[in-house]
Amino acid sequence: MNFAPLKNRKSEFGSQHLRTARDNEYLAFSRVTRQLQQAMVSNDLRTMIEAAHANNQLWTILAADLTHPANTLPEATKAGLLSLAIFSIKQGHRVLSENASAEALIDINLKIMKGLRGEAQP
Repeated sequence: MNFAPLKNRKSEFGSQHLRTARDNEYLAFSRVTRQLQQAMVSNDLRTMIEAAHANNQLWTILAADLTHPANTLPEATKAGLLSLAIFSIKQGHRVLSENASAEALIDINLKIMKGLRGEAQP
């Protein structure tokens, strides 16, 4: 297989030819966030349970990756993301057990998605 035509291509988010780890992270957050948004609109308990559970799984995987010795993110970035992971998982449990709103989870996920796209935070 000849990869030469792809070698000099500017890497674009979500390229159909090659997905980066960052692209995959963005897609995972996008899917889970869409589930949460749809669950809020539908006001269906089962849909919200599935969405909150999927969000908790995503943040649990992220937290495990952040604590792995091979993770090369700066320590301050890891600490901030771990704090968000802990909050998101706790809020997810509140959504599951206390019928709390998923709005905070959606807001956090959208901010993470913006960061993954390289958009500046105010």
